[in-house]
Order: sequence, then C-alpha cells, then structure tokens
Amino acid sequence: MPMQAQDIISLIKEGIPDAEVEIQDLAGDGDHYAATVISAAFTGKSKIQQHQMVYGALGGRMGGVLHALKLTTMAPKP
Repeated sequence: MPMQAQDIISLIKEGIPDAEVEIQDLAGDGDHYAATVISAAFTGKSKIQQHQMVYGALGGRMGGVLHALKLTTMAPKP
C-alpha cells in the first residue's frame, strides 16, 4: 500500500522538528514523490548528510512502502 503525502510530511517533521516540507505526487499514484525539505539542522552539512537525515526520519520506509522520493534539501537562507 502506498504512503500518503501527509504521512511522509509527518515522519519528516517528527525526525527534523523545524523542517518545512513540501511534497508533490509526481505520477499521481501515491508511489512516486518529490519532497523539498528546508531545515536549519542542515546548516553546514553536505547534501549527502542532509539526505541521510531525511531518510533516517523516514525510518527505513524508503524502497519499501515508499517506492521513490526525489529529494531537494537546503538550509534556510539567512
């Protein structure tokens, strides 16, 4: 069963409390999403580290109930 966009947002915000999260369903099938995540916690971290933080917040659901997630991550602009 595919994940709902709101569930993805909730999981990311639980793991990264200050995150601003925007989700887009890319294929309309509830299985292929794009997420933009903005968080001060990303400051000074590489893109790989930022993505690892998001994947960690998703608790191992990537590749399982969450088939595909295109990530855009960034720290807020000063």
